[in-house]
Amino acid sequence: MTGTTAVTGLGVVSPAGIGLDATWQALLAGTSTAARDPRLQGMPVDISCRVPDFDARLHVGAGRAWRLDRFTAMAVTAARHALADAGLTPATWDGSRVAVVMGTGTASMENYLAEFSKVADNRPLDISPLAVPRSVPNMSAGEIAIDTHATGPNFSVSTACASGTTAIGVARDLLRAGSCDIVLAGGAESACHPIPAACFHRMGALSQRTDDPARASRPFDARRDGFVLSEGAAVLVLERPEHARARGVRPRAHLAGYAATCDAFHYAAPDPQGRGAAAAMSAALDDADLAPSDIDHVNAHGTSTRLNDLAEAKALRTVFRAPPPVTSLKGAIGHAIGAAGAIEAAITVMTVQHGTIPPTANHEDLDLDIDLDVVAKTARETSVEAAITTSYGFGGQNAALIFVRS
Repeated sequence: MTGTTAVTGLGVVSPAGIGLDATWQALLAGTSTAARDPRLQGMPVDISCRVPDFDARLHVGAGRAWRLDRFTAMAVTAARHALADAGLTPATWDGSRVAVVMGTGTASMENYLAEFSKVADNRPLDISPLAVPRSVPNMSAGEIAIDTHATGPNFSVSTACASGTTAIGVARDLLRAGSCDIVLAGGAESACHPIPAACFHRMGALSQRTDDPARASRPFDARRDGFVLSEGAAVLVLERPEHARARGVRPRAHLAGYAATCDAFHYAAPDPQGRGAAAAMSAALDDADLAPSDIDHVNAHGTSTRLNDLAEAKALRTVFRAPPPVTSLKGAIGHAIGAAGAIEAAITVMTVQHGTIPPTANHEDLDLDIDLDVVAKTARETSVEAAITTSYGFGGQNAALIFVRS
């Protein structure tokens, strides 16, 4: 397909399961993964969506796990799954033609309390020499390269909650520019720690339903009151179509359009009319040479916050007039910040491939100010030739990807 990029492999680590199939089946069931989190004990909001039974030693090996923060271990795991799905073996490829682009919203914070308290206690020499190299945002990309011997362009992007989506779009641009033949692209984040929990609570972004965590995240619902912290990673294997054909591989889908914009409105709140989001979707449609009527499904950002869901709904009405069926995965798996868009991109590829839209967990009563066809209760089977997935982040950063059937 002219102008498109082949998606030949998917790897996902999410609160719905470790592995693509486990995540896909759980999302189709529409069950929330939110629960009380012992690691958040004492926080005003002590619920999260954690990846179940993730032991880095089992997934990346004890020799590597000891020096990796959780988000990086999940990224390496997702990359390995994606490569297996794509039928690629790093031992046989030209690593100089393989790039890695990962999105992370912030530096990992899981060890910050322990390490930085040593400074407060006047014990700076007790800080681990790994404190920086295991926690900075670029380490997910760097460690994937070390694991796979990918020596092409390698970096991370940080556009807050749009990071994973932006990374996939930037990866597509590297392929179009001829800088590489293959890109491992996606996002990784683990925000289920006291510092993010305290910070997001102080911003008023988290759901207060600590007594009923399974029903806390409810995108586009009239009774939504905030998101639930999450974690995870997803990696997509992107290839130039001719490279995939030469390998005899049929892509799961094609990435046909990408665009990014900025609201330039507020440091944290979205433009109330969703103008920047609408501009990103419209530009992605232009990039894909598609009309709004060609889109059969929207995998929405859908954070379950009052402002964001309303602004996103207005953006969708601006672009589509009568938007196609919409779903938000965050009702089931919470908000994984920089990993969210990558996980949602992978699931959008599955929706295009299989013609099934996962339901929006916990969505019961549509907000009267939101006029959308929200898929809820059960998965919806329908023909999906093209779908758009969107992400929006602090700083007004917006990104949209369009996937089409192979």
